[in-house]
Amino acid sequence: QVQLVESGGGLVQAGGSLRLTCAASGRTFRNYAMGWFRQAPGKEREFVATISWNGGTTRYADSVKARFTISRDNAKNTMYLQMNNLKPEDTAIYYCAAANSISGRPSTYAYWGQGTQVTVSS
Repeated sequence: QVQLVESGGGLVQAGGSLRLTCAASGRTFRNYAMGWFRQAPGKEREFVATISWNGGTTRYADSVKARFTISRDNAKNTMYLQMNNLKPEDTAIYYCAAANSISGRPSTYAYWGQGTQVTVSS
């Protein structure tokens, strides 16, 4: 079992930045690939970014490439999502998740946090 807790969400103006944090506890964090997903009202949960267990491989949704950066610190059992040049369409609840392998599919992930709200005003 892995427990995940997101933080760092909030209200920001378009063009601004936020850094989300995902703190993990329970089973060994470094054993898992990690991902960020988001869900806007009335929409399905969508992939944002994913990172391999050692941080050596990352993948991004096309909509966030060059604006968002995923990273992790296994010594601190923590993952991050640096979000720059935010747009109103980035408004959503952001979730972190853990999986046995790197993936962009929500069904691959066994463990999920409760989410943190990100709101970008125009």
